[in-house]
Amino acid sequence: MRSRLDDMKVAVIGAGAVGGTIAALLHRAGHEVEVTARGEHLAAIAERGIRLTGAWGEHTAHVTASDSLRERPEIAFVTTKAHDADAAVREAGELLDSIPVVIVQNGLGGVPGATSANPRAHVVGALALFAASYLSPGDVTVTATGSVYLGADAGGAVIVAESILGEALPVVVTPDFAGALWTKLVVNQINALPAITGMSAQAVIADPRLRRVMTDGMSETVRVALATGVRFASLQGLSHPILVAFARAPFVLAQLLPRMMARRMGPVPNPGSTLQSIRRGQRTEVDYLNGAVVEAARAAGRAAPVNAALVGLGAQVGGRGGVLTPGAGRARGGAPARAGGAGGR
Repeated sequence: MRSRLDDMKVAVIGAGAVGGTIAALLHRAGHEVEVTARGEHLAAIAERGIRLTGAWGEHTAHVTASDSLRERPEIAFVTTKAHDADAAVREAGELLDSIPVVIVQNGLGGVPGATSANPRAHVVGALALFAASYLSPGDVTVTATGSVYLGADAGGAVIVAESILGEALPVVVTPDFAGALWTKLVVNQINALPAITGMSAQAVIADPRLRRVMTDGMSETVRVALATGVRFASLQGLSHPILVAFARAPFVLAQLLPRMMARRMGPVPNPGSTLQSIRRGQRTEVDYLNGAVVEAARAAGRAAPVNAALVGLGAQVGGRGGVLTPGAGRARGGAPARAGGAGGR
């Protein structure tokens, strides 16, 4: 019997930017890794492995790869897009029974959705705070380091997940995972506008008009959370007092928050996960990020017009493969309107 959690059989379901990074780092730590992927990405991984570059160094992870999970792991990480997570857990079926299943998701519905999809799995909520990009089939790069936050309310499964992940990257176990989800949801406001405009997050924040929309969306998200009784957890330099003050501040001061986020991203253009999805012809997570704010507002008897506008524009872009240009008019909530003849990305 093993005396420590080494050389474990690990599954990573959805080996995109975040999942590919986690898979490569766990492989480098000595674990046996199986991943799921699709299309050209799957073919590249099967042929030559996952090539990791960037802030956590270089490593080529020769992993087992297929379009669905083949063998029962000892721990699984579900790193698909939010809208695919429930189906991925359901498809894996009994292979995930009675093992830790770490749901690394944005939005608010990851843990309850996975628990419903497989009540026999030991589901652990997780947030990835590092920034990674899926550059080309088989290649991922870490553009900014960061921790993975784990919810502390899943008993022994959290201990196993912390032990495994902690060998590969920084891990924080938080007793307030719900508050952490909402803080990350504020941070995730950086995703919609890059997807809508085709610009990097840094370029969006540098544009005064787009920075205004992003700031308004972030402030609206904070106000909705407070209206539903949320207390924000501290992460990425943000805390409950800071976010409360941000939501009350005039724009001239509030805009300093997205500016700070841009500085922390560094000089490498960060497209955000949503724009990366569009560039690969995949469905976006706008409904699960900005849409989560709209739904929470509706449940509290409030409106979230900025986030609702971003959801609508994101659906147009995701459906047609185009981009919207700032300065081509305004849509509801101050978001940029669609420009005719915009090319796909």
